[in-house]
Amino acid sequence: MNAMPSVQEALAQAAASGVERLDAQRLLQYLLQQGRAWLLAHDDALLTAPQATAWQALLARRAAGEPLAYLLGEREFHGLPLQVSPAVLVPRPDTETLVDWALELLAGPLAAEPQPAVADLGTGSGAIALAVKHRCPRAEMRASDASAAALAVAQGNGQRLGLAVDWRLGSWWQPFANQTLLLVLSNPPYIEGGDPHLPALRHEPLSALVPPGGDGLTSLREIVTGAPQHLQPGGWLLLEHGHDQPDAVAALLRTAGFTEVQHRSDLGGHRRCTGGRWP
Repeated sequence: MNAMPSVQEALAQAAASGVERLDAQRLLQYLLQQGRAWLLAHDDALLTAPQATAWQALLARRAAGEPLAYLLGEREFHGLPLQVSPAVLVPRPDTETLVDWALELLAGPLAAEPQPAVADLGTGSGAIALAVKHRCPRAEMRASDASAAALAVAQGNGQRLGLAVDWRLGSWWQPFANQTLLLVLSNPPYIEGGDPHLPALRHEPLSALVPPGGDGLTSLREIVTGAPQHLQPGGWLLLEHGHDQPDAVAALLRTAGFTEVQHRSDLGGHRRCTGGRWP
């Protein structure tokens, strides 16, 4: 047997480590800077010694549960290639539901506004803000995050993609003092402190997953409570939340005075977004 593994042997090592084949292929493509077709056609190609060492390190990290996006440094969201790091949550396909709803409003009830003021609260990698700006260039997009490290990732993504977003440092409504907006989106932390799924998410920033105090509704409540003084009449607030929170979030919106409260379902059919219109 060769001292250095072939592509085929490297994939076998991944399988033995418990790493899924598709993930292993993506990691090998990244490591060798080759496409999937090349991998399939050159399964006898040998890794160099530095590549073999790097491969073992990547396998160990993936087998330990580190997200593939962190290892590759990139994740696609709504058709956009975004750079990601452990400073931000890995963008999820389910969050595209929030973007689609925003675009639906901007093309429908808010279509008459030539430069709608839109904000994304707690932007992380900038995924939501950049996806909306990409698909609706007329939107005057703003985005905030309480984490300077996360905001740096978002700003970098905006620069690489050539999409103009006004990035602001601060928590929730704080960076938008004395401003009114037509459409506000947020995917805030909403997981309960004792949720059994948290260990599987241990590589991602806890502050972006669990609100202070561990009550899953804390951040959602804060955003809804602060919304009336920051929304223009007829403006919309759209929120992503847990699959078990749609009724609670709808109640928060109605209590705050929102009308036309409604839901949107994620890819799995769960009501994962709830929003309403400020009268």
